[in-house]
Amino acid sequence: MEKQPVRRPAHSAQGPAAERAPDGRTERGRQTRQKIADALLALLDEGESQFPADRVAERAGVSRRLVFHHFADMDQLVDTAITRRLEQLIAQIKPLPTDGPRAARVAALTEQRARILEWMTPARLAILRREQPSERVEEATRQVQDFARGRLAEVFALELDRVPEERRTDLLNGLDAATTWGAWYHWRSVGLDTGAARRAMDTTVHALLTATDPPSPAS
Repeated sequence: MEKQPVRRPAHSAQGPAAERAPDGRTERGRQTRQKIADALLALLDEGESQFPADRVAERAGVSRRLVFHHFADMDQLVDTAITRRLEQLIAQIKPLPTDGPRAARVAALTEQRARILEWMTPARLAILRREQPSERVEEATRQVQDFARGRLAEVFALELDRVPEERRTDLLNGLDAATTWGAWYHWRSVGLDTGAARRAMDTTVHALLTATDPPSPAS
């Protein structure tokens, strides 16, 4: 009987591994865009409010021409950088305790919020300076705010569950207001250092949660 040839799957000349490998140019382009956005964020963190393409290119170690090869204009670059910073913020949020002593939960929350809100201040100011933030930036901002509010509901579920639903919503609104960037920036802009601003947040959160405590026998 004539031996039949073994049929092999059809692959490119470089083999199946090469077919699955990502396009090198696409990956290099992604890395370059990220490097340019990070260069703008570095200038932002240093207090810059204007971002000439030449300075961004120099910080990124690329040519000015390459900046505009990857971004249509500086507005698109700023939007990309700010969105990247907001995504970095979510990545920094680590799990917080949801049970145990209230003081420990409040301390863990305010330590994390104070550190992240201070780090976010340059990007938040940049958003405020923009006449009309892009839909991309607005959506990323909403996602961060919704995420932060959800974490409050988890961390203080023990207290929130003690009060009727309508009061629970009001209390969560108060906790949200006291632990978001608006309150933090107020405390910092009136002269409080980061330690004092964090203590103000801690005190405010404790005061709001006290409203959920059952009345004492004496009262």
